[in-house]
Amino acid sequence: MNDKTAAFYNSLSFVYPIIDVILKPQKRQLFNEVDNVREGVLLEIGVGNGSHLSQYRKHNVIGIDTSEAMLNIARKNRTPNIELIEMSGEALLFDDQFFDYVVLSHVIAVVGNAEQLLKEVHRVLKSQGQIFILNHFTPDNWLRHIDHSFEWIAKSLHFKSVFHIQDIQALKQFTLRKEVSVGMAQYFKLLIYEKQ
Repeated sequence: MNDKTAAFYNSLSFVYPIIDVILKPQKRQLFNEVDNVREGVLLEIGVGNGSHLSQYRKHNVIGIDTSEAMLNIARKNRTPNIELIEMSGEALLFDDQFFDYVVLSHVIAVVGNAEQLLKEVHRVLKSQGQIFILNHFTPDNWLRHIDHSFEWIAKSLHFKSVFHIQDIQALKQFTLRKEVSVGMAQYFKLLIYEKQ
């Protein structure tokens, strides 16, 4: 994420609780899946305001974000098993094969370089480690027209409205283990990948 994107999310931090309400049903499904895997060390990239941090009940979590304002809010929601750090997901400062799990919740469509992000995720993830990706994906149904109509404004809001998972080449180094449709018309998906 670049400096302009970080500045945008710094300015957005005060209205983010409204976005949290919209995303809550999707995140509930995400945390159901995260709670069903064995205990481990988990990295969440793009932790935002951290309103969901209490949902991490059994993992040791490091949450990162490029927005200092978001992290300041998130620190109020932090529990003892969670560490929060200002850092870019495209340039992770962790050792190779450090994490058992990585969570990308509504992140890959807002970063500047999703390919670089996923290369870094692959590097820091242990063998047989899992990535949980929750995001909107432009479907082949009528909703694709909405994504295309918002494309002109999406750039100024620092996200990609037209977003196809198959366009991300770096995901080919992982194996898809599970796909769960979340929300209306399969617009949001939870994808669980494993590093071989």
